[in-house]
Amino acid sequence: MSRWAAEHCLPVSETVALCAPDDLASGEARRFDVSGRRIALVRIGDTFHAIDDECSHEDYSLSEGEVWVAECQIECPRHGSMFDLVTGDPCSLPATQPVAVYKVEVGDDSVAVVLP
Repeated sequence: MSRWAAEHCLPVSETVALCAPDDLASGEARRFDVSGRRIALVRIGDTFHAIDDECSHEDYSLSEGEVWVAECQIECPRHGSMFDLVTGDPCSLPATQPVAVYKVEVGDDSVAVVLP
């Protein structure tokens, strides 16, 4: 790719439907394996959040942890690290590194995640 093309190309993204909106209850998290990524989809009220489904402290599934609805956080079931569902930032130790967050698009029939 030429330097001009590299500087003027927009990043390619992929939108992948994960489930229907009613497939998740408020306060529920579910793991989806999409394009080589483990994604935790979390519903709080009518809002959906998508984050990497891997604790940054240790390779453990966040979707198996407890969702803290009022705090908009999810707790790693292994060591108790809490992660902000909006930013991916750790809110408690032992995790010190954030996890990736993804844009979510909600339609009448599907909830989709936008992958970079």
